Amino acid sequence: MEYNQAEFLFETEVPSGELIVSRTDLKGIITYANDTFLEISGFSHDELIGKNHNVVRHPDMPKIAFSNLWETIKNEKKWNGNVKNIRKDKGFYWVNATISGVYKDGKLVEYKSIRVPISNEEKMTSQKEYDELKIKNNEKQRHIVYK
Repeated sequence: MEYNQAEFLFETEVPSGELIVSRTDLKGIITYANDTFLEISGFSHDELIGKNHNVVRHPDMPKIAFSNLWETIKNEKKWNGNVKNIRKDKGFYWVNATISGVYKDGKLVEYKSIRVPISNEEKMTSQKEYDELKIKNNEKQRHIVYK
């Protein structure tokens, strides 16, 4: 099946060569957001700092993806995957995220996330995989159009 690109409206492209960087405490509360994160997400510094990172979680993302993410980073391992995030204006943007621990004196004190742009092909593949995961796990579906 081929995914219909018409589903990809109101997307903000992450510019090539840009990094979106944030840090959170151990509960996922944002403690730092770089200017690129602010610009791409459409949120101001004050709207992000002190908020849970799931403020940018797009409803197309299956819950199991984040369960896996949290299990991985709580076990002090690095997590990597493609993520669809929601903007303040309800648009969206895709990134490849790498999340890992930040340590002080050998103790895990927070998490850092570095996100980079992905190709259109990766976006299409990831969207289809996430749609299928949501179906498999009986999660609320968006309107899916396949050719």
